[in-house]
Amino acid sequence: MKRILAILLALVMVFALAACGGNGGNEGGEENNNSTEAPAADDSIAGTYDITVWAAEKAVDLTKQQIQKFNETNEFGVTFNATVEPVSEADAGTNMVTDVEAGGDLYCFAQDQFARLVQAGALAKLGVGAAETVKSANDAGVVKAATAGEELYAYPMTADNGYFMYYDKSVIDEADIDSLEKLIEDCEAANKYFAMEMNTSAWYLASFFFATGCVSEWKMGEDGASFVEVNDTFDSPEGLIAAKGMKKLVDSPMHLSSSKGSEFASNAAIVVTGTWDYEAVKEILGDNMGVADLPSFTVDGKEYHLGSFNGCKLMGVKPQKDVKKQAALHKLAQYLTGYECQMERFNELSWGPSNSEAQASEEVKANPGLAALIAQSPYSVPQGQMHGSWWDIAKVIADDVKDATDDAGLQQALDNYKAKIEAVFNVSDEVKNAFTVIGSINGDTWSVDLEMEEADGVWKTVEAYELNEGDEFKVRQGKSWDVAYPADNFKVEEAGTYYIQLDPASGEVTLVAE
Repeated sequence: MKRILAILLALVMVFALAACGGNGGNEGGEENNNSTEAPAADDSIAGTYDITVWAAEKAVDLTKQQIQKFNETNEFGVTFNATVEPVSEADAGTNMVTDVEAGGDLYCFAQDQFARLVQAGALAKLGVGAAETVKSANDAGVVKAATAGEELYAYPMTADNGYFMYYDKSVIDEADIDSLEKLIEDCEAANKYFAMEMNTSAWYLASFFFATGCVSEWKMGEDGASFVEVNDTFDSPEGLIAAKGMKKLVDSPMHLSSSKGSEFASNAAIVVTGTWDYEAVKEILGDNMGVADLPSFTVDGKEYHLGSFNGCKLMGVKPQKDVKKQAALHKLAQYLTGYECQMERFNELSWGPSNSEAQASEEVKANPGLAALIAQSPYSVPQGQMHGSWWDIAKVIADDVKDATDDAGLQQALDNYKAKIEAVFNVSDEVKNAFTVIGSINGDTWSVDLEMEEADGVWKTVEAYELNEGDEFKVRQGKSWDVAYPADNFKVEEAGTYYIQLDPASGEVTLVAE
């Protein structure tokens, strides 16, 4: 504490107020400082700093250019010698949690990695000034995604990880795009698929429940290491309405549980997916490509607009021992996630901005995919931190709803779901700590966990499995997705009979021939 006071007395009040935030989630840390405010003139952040930046591979060159422009134009006298490394947003979180000290000084990551990065002390909290700038400049949902408690721990970069509807205008009447029932009729009349992941993805399935106002909100304990309670209203009168709406789709002979834009080349007339599929859909449909927000369904004479999850990419600053370097990094992060840089990423990479001014620009509004995503935004729910088991538990609802023959069956589907949610908090420590394998193995489609056993710190499947070239799987802990390896699915390169092995210390997954 004496050391903190000595530092604070050496700084002017603006920097001091920002600096007292702690070290990326650990209040009162003596080594790290989370300020984003520059010191006063006689204690300037001016200087040259060697840093490592992690960015998506396709964004590496642009990021280098943007950092160079910051060096040439910033008013703080700061120069960064930056090494920009290609690390995907999916991998960044896992890599940082594994070894924070070895991680990038600035790094870009997917929203669903946020909570564990905060828990790991891998994010330097924003100071007061930076936080106010971020809040005023960005979409509120993305700001919420970067917030833990009342504090901001990351900078919004994009707001384009959500879903909406693509459709074939040669099949679907434009007058029908707001009605789920009419869209189903159009697909059935044309013998074309209505593709929306229901039986295979809770991420899409939840849209029916969000439509009726249901929530699944998970709360972590004060230690930030585990979930302690959940406010879940899927099993409710509103949830029953959602199930009735869902049944209309899953009962259709033309429903296809898929979110691949390529389905348009395989007899689909509608696909619910996101901006990442825009170019693929455009190539297949050409001038017949239609894009819109999701439709509404009707139950007992009342309409309910389908909801959606929304997600984003964030930029984090790694806590630093050098307080001036950390303040300088925050300035760079603010610049890289500001209006100008977000528009450059939109123009070069087609990334949807989180900056409100950028979202309102004519260029962004002219992009059909982003326009549909923005139109869907009022009905979307920010993807908060959810227990890893939820994704497997919730996706089963669609199968139970399809099997139901009456309202009692639909209610039973919801009761089954609720029982599984409640059981999450009664899992034994043995199950929580054990690793299992799940994927496209033995003809299974990501629904059955294969047992593993531990020896000398390494986990290995109890038996060997015949794996085909192209099979994919992950190794996960506690039969949830909170801890899972590798970051991207493991893909089998050569068919054979193998044991699957994990070294949790390194996160390395390997195949061991029988």
